[in-house]
Amino acid sequence: MKTKKTHRFIVNGTEVEVDCEDDVRLLWVLRDLLGVTGPKYGCGLSICQSCTSHINGKVFNPCAVPVGDLKPQDHITTIEGLADTFDGAELHPVQQVWIDEDVAQCGFCQPGQIMAAVGLIEEARGTGREIAEEDLDALRNVCRCGTYPRVRKAILKAAEVMAALPPTRSKPRSEGSDERPGAASDHEGDATATDVEVAGDATAIAAGSGSAQPLTLDGGAPVSVSAPSLLGPAVAAAGTAVAVRSLRRRAEDPAPDADRDTHGGGVGST
Repeated sequence: MKTKKTHRFIVNGTEVEVDCEDDVRLLWVLRDLLGVTGPKYGCGLSICQSCTSHINGKVFNPCAVPVGDLKPQDHITTIEGLADTFDGAELHPVQQVWIDEDVAQCGFCQPGQIMAAVGLIEEARGTGREIAEEDLDALRNVCRCGTYPRVRKAILKAAEVMAALPPTRSKPRSEGSDERPGAASDHEGDATATDVEVAGDATAIAAGSGSAQPLTLDGGAPVSVSAPSLLGPAVAAAGTAVAVRSLRRRAEDPAPDADRDTHGGGVGST
């Protein structure tokens, strides 16, 4: 019989504790135990990339990382907390460009697409180079709607926007937290600050407060709890909400885009 352990790490700036087995993948911990549903389940094999998030500022796929591999100082950033990585921003610049360029169609994969885009842009900024077509070809986030041309266009535009902005405000991290655990990839959001279904034992700790604030749970059975402390202000632009704005635009201008629904190839399609 497997034994539950207490695991501590940081999600979107909030220290959290979860009681579960070591081999439970982080994606299930985020979605089912903590109610952070921006990262999407698509394959569970680190192939479709729909769960793409960041750990200590690096892109990774939580579906491929056992929670037991995390350290207390590890910082997990999901689409819900992305805007908080820029001072004074209601939305992350990449999220805003995603809206401006009307990238999303159904919206399911878009949180992962955005997180991958941010990772690529930040990596390029950090090395002082421009994003090349080869960089876009290397992205492997799957979009079943075939929005790849708009994704590529948005990434290039977002890179231009971010080039004129101050460096990203980094979350504080402890020494030794730069490594990504597990078989992480090198290179998504309907969460709201309302009631979410949570199963298992979880405790949210206000960052820096030193006091635990237990979420109301009942012997592992699913219960409805409110977990706004884990959900950042960027929720309005995460996945589904982006799609809603996109649909509103199309209702006002029903003329089809030249690149809509015509590209079903890989992420590298042009």
